[in-house]
Amino acid sequence: MTSPLDEMDLRARVQACIDQELRTQATVLDELGPDVTDLLDRIGSLLVGGKRLRAAFLYWGHRAAGRPDSDALVRLATAMEFFQAAALIHDDVMDDSDTRRGMPAAHRALAAVHTERGWGGDDERFGVAGAILAGNLCLTWTDELVATSGLPVDDLARGREVFDRMRTQLMAGQFLDVVDSVRPWDDLPSAERIERAQRVIRYKSAKYTVEHPLLIGATAGGLPDSDLAHLSSYGLDLGHAFQLRDDLLGVFGDPESTGKPAGDDLREGKRTVLIAHTLSGTDDAGRQLLRTHLGDPDLAPATVDDLRDVITASGAVDAVEDEISTLASHARASLEAATGIAPDARPVLDALVEISTARTA
Repeated sequence: MTSPLDEMDLRARVQACIDQELRTQATVLDELGPDVTDLLDRIGSLLVGGKRLRAAFLYWGHRAAGRPDSDALVRLATAMEFFQAAALIHDDVMDDSDTRRGMPAAHRALAAVHTERGWGGDDERFGVAGAILAGNLCLTWTDELVATSGLPVDDLARGREVFDRMRTQLMAGQFLDVVDSVRPWDDLPSAERIERAQRVIRYKSAKYTVEHPLLIGATAGGLPDSDLAHLSSYGLDLGHAFQLRDDLLGVFGDPESTGKPAGDDLREGKRTVLIAHTLSGTDDAGRQLLRTHLGDPDLAPATVDDLRDVITASGAVDAVEDEISTLASHARASLEAATGIAPDARPVLDALVEISTARTA
């Protein structure tokens, strides 16, 4: 059975568009000489494979408005993959992550290049600087892909407002995550801890993963406002559920599937909804274990297992699973309420609910 992500051969077409764009940009950078190859290599390695969820939501948002398939639409959808690449590269710098998709994170890979070549100065600082610039290049290319997609000018103008809102809110959402990672948390009421974690999900992940790509496509396609409102609800609930699943995988996921070490979110000290529920549901010993070890970059596998036991026994996993199920149901209800959606797009958008919330990476 064909995955909804592969309808219209979309993933292969997005990859071909990515590859062509990277070749084009390499030509633009030729005159700078071979030193910039390191940046291109890091970006290129990150943009190989993947689910292409954001591209799929933009594409099917446009098709939901009754618009036809086209190479121009695929090019617009591909812009979402460059935007995500920028977010991932910068996020890994801020989280001091070692890996991404089973490979060294961009700043780690560039630091290794510095070390291998015996260059002067600090290798980590070089890696961080290079990764920031690589992410900035991806942001620049995102804008170029949108502007040169080939869709009618009036359609692009309609979608541009959502595109601009997505970029602005994601950057500020990243900052919310940074702020919440350093604010006092232990003495907050349970409800406030959860509310803060949910706010970060909304603006750092849910909107740019599903809602905004979907609305960029649908708005550019001219979908009526009443249906746009239902698609917005669908996208926000589904994006929220997607991130909750990602948070569970960040603690319990198989490294072979997630591309990150087991329990990596615990080492990074992420203050997720899962951890907020754990603090509320565990006993004093469990809370002390979390406070002692959450955010320890040298966390041993045995301690990861101990923390997982605390999280599970607290009822936090069940609470998050229930929320994922509820959000998925709400997303489907919103999709059903959007009566003006084109019939060929509806089953794909419905199938994307399962894809986005599946219990694997």
